[in-house]
Amino acid sequence: MFDKILIANRGEIACRIIKTAQKMGIKTVAVYSDADRDAVHVAMADEAVHIGPAPAAQSYLLIDKIIDACKQTGAQAVHPGYGFLSEREAFPKALAEAGIVFIGPNPGAIAAMGDKIESKKAAAEAKVSTVPGFLGVIESPEHAVKIADEIGYPVMIKASAGGGGKGMRIAESADEVAEGFARAKSEASSSFGDDRVFVEKFITDPRHIEIQVIGDKHGNVIYLGERECSIQRRNQKVIEEAPSPLLDEETRRKMGEQAVALAKAVNYDSAGTVEFVAGQDKSFYFLEMNTRLQVEHPVTEMITGLDLVELMIRVAAGEKLPLTQDQVKLNGWAVESRVYAEDPTRNFLPSIGRLTVYQPPEEGPLGDAIVRNDTGVEEGGEIAIHYDPMIAKLVTWAPTRLEAIEAQATALDAFAIDGIRHNIPFLATLMAHPRWREGQLSTGFIKEEFPEGFAAPEPEGQVARRLAAVAAAIDHKLNIRKRGISGQMRDPSLLSFQRERVVVLSGQRFNVTVDTQDDDLLVTFDDGTVAAVRSDWRPGAPVWSGSVGHEPVAIQVRPLLNGVFLQHAGAAAEARVFTRREAELADLMPVKENAGSGKQLLCPMPGLVKQIMVTEGQEVKNGEPLAIVEAMKMENVLRAERDGTVSKIAAKEGDSLAVDAVILEFA
Repeated sequence: MFDKILIANRGEIACRIIKTAQKMGIKTVAVYSDADRDAVHVAMADEAVHIGPAPAAQSYLLIDKIIDACKQTGAQAVHPGYGFLSEREAFPKALAEAGIVFIGPNPGAIAAMGDKIESKKAAAEAKVSTVPGFLGVIESPEHAVKIADEIGYPVMIKASAGGGGKGMRIAESADEVAEGFARAKSEASSSFGDDRVFVEKFITDPRHIEIQVIGDKHGNVIYLGERECSIQRRNQKVIEEAPSPLLDEETRRKMGEQAVALAKAVNYDSAGTVEFVAGQDKSFYFLEMNTRLQVEHPVTEMITGLDLVELMIRVAAGEKLPLTQDQVKLNGWAVESRVYAEDPTRNFLPSIGRLTVYQPPEEGPLGDAIVRNDTGVEEGGEIAIHYDPMIAKLVTWAPTRLEAIEAQATALDAFAIDGIRHNIPFLATLMAHPRWREGQLSTGFIKEEFPEGFAAPEPEGQVARRLAAVAAAIDHKLNIRKRGISGQMRDPSLLSFQRERVVVLSGQRFNVTVDTQDDDLLVTFDDGTVAAVRSDWRPGAPVWSGSVGHEPVAIQVRPLLNGVFLQHAGAAAEARVFTRREAELADLMPVKENAGSGKQLLCPMPGLVKQIMVTEGQEVKNGEPLAIVEAMKMENVLRAERDGTVSKIAAKEGDSLAVDAVILEFA
């Protein structure tokens, strides 16, 4: 076994690998760029080596820098994590020449499976079901359109070396193929250094299901069940679960056996994932193979009880797999949510900045469930523009699917992040969505269910009453605190609370009466319903944890002028609590309207201007592309929201812009 390994990665996955290495008694070496000098993975490792400037192309993607770091520290092996160099055939070859072990598959397997075009050819030879498509390299937009016309729409344009949703576009028409081809090639070149793309048929109403495989250097390969990854946005996974609610035992076995056959055909000898696109009728077709550890590997670990990172390390050290296919048992259900630094209310555009608050839910048992949070950040850390915007992976396990979903919802409500925009409200809304809870999934789920984008819903029904009760409880506690302030003109003992209150939740009104009973605050509504509220929440804490009606509840709390902002179960509302007389006076206050900025195109995220697609004086139509801004390795096309004439262009290609910076103006 190795004495010391180097992790050629950063963030969450680097921390994840270090944890397993520590458990195995193996020393670790971290590498870091200028942007990651104070990162969590650097502090966790036994040693750390600086490898260059913030851009990945000048640090994490430089093979020579990684090998130099190994030689400098005496690391015997390298774990690449995912992304960066994890699927570059040249990386394990260079490591082998330097006498360093690669904790991943052999270069031949990476070459055969890492290239999306070659992998489909290999899959066909191994008699694995494949999607109709053109597997040659496409040289021009015209060529791409010709192929798409022959295959039939819709089609998927994909980078041959792609992954993580980058270099991927769905096209419904010839015009969309031409534009998608250009964007896919550009993204592929900047993200992977390889701009080859191919086209294949896009299966309508598909599900994304993948099989986890692991092989050793002795010819043994097994599969560890499946993961359903159909909840996607821009072809990037948002929520994953294991097992899939679609599959039965027979379909699971067929998919698993095909995945193993493919892995054996290329002498696969590490952890890898064979991805399939599946129809609602349980038909399935090979999509691609990822020759690395997947982002969503924790859900497989939770239902199998296996540590995939440990298995990878042991296999790389020459050990045989410790179990056979018959010994693989699936237990319970696991759900993973990817917590991203992005603004779901602004079309999920990336958000950067400092984490002024970062308080994840407590890991460990939650009733009959288990909570796990894989992360690589901490409070006070900075989310930089140079890397993927994922903050954490929140995972819950429970005996059944619905219990795992409920545990996930509870954990999301208890996850406090501030200083940047994030997608927790969206994830919490998904957990409550009836179609998700029923398992009626497809890769078009988010587009179909949120066609106008996402806005945090107004609280309704029991959620609204729960928030109203907690708002009254918070107000009561704040009033008690105010009465304890010294030096007041009137003696606090001469004052009494008004029991009758009005709770206003973003326009909804609840007339309540507040009483105390032992450790509970009793909130009585107009209809006579009584909610017993109990919590040890203290003013200033970002999460209110306690019980409402003896049910455990977690609610996000942020202070507002004369009130609080509450968020729970995906719903959000401004809450203000008044006496009855105060409520009457508040109704008389005028509402201030925000001024609009419809005559400007503003940069919706911090990013780099890749292209200005219009000129001053040009007339543009609604939906016409105006500019392309790149942020966190994704290119975003900004389009006109109405017809107009460009009067001034305020930015140029190559400019780095802050959020809401003016790109151009309309007459």
